[in-house]
Amino acid sequence: MTLDPPWQPPPLSLDPSRPLYDQIAHLIRTELACGRLAPGTRLPPVREFAAQVRVTPNTVMRAYQELERDGLIETFRGQGTFVSRDRSVVTASRRALAREAVAYVERIAASMGMSIEALIRLAKGEDEGGGAT
Repeated sequence: MTLDPPWQPPPLSLDPSRPLYDQIAHLIRTELACGRLAPGTRLPPVREFAAQVRVTPNTVMRAYQELERDGLIETFRGQGTFVSRDRSVVTASRRALAREAVAYVERIAASMGMSIEALIRLAKGEDEGGGAT
């Protein structure tokens, strides 16, 4: 395992309505799914990451623990924390983000009394009626 400089997180706009550790874990999952964070990449040490995003080290530690439990990252004592080298983690991250997106669209459609298909047609301007199908 090489000790290249660790990945640097992009600016993070924290949402006070969601747990901070969950937002950090989501950021890493998104970066992985989008290809901006490659398997085998070293993540910043907990204290450094915490200082960069202005949260407590415990918050970053909890995010790392969640990601490690999901198999997305690995910690090697004395070397650091790395994105798993297993390429399937990219697929798993993409799948998880897709599920979140679909669940969000389902909630929006349901709140409008529509199916997802009707919501998509409406968004594309194909459904002028606006009713449920």
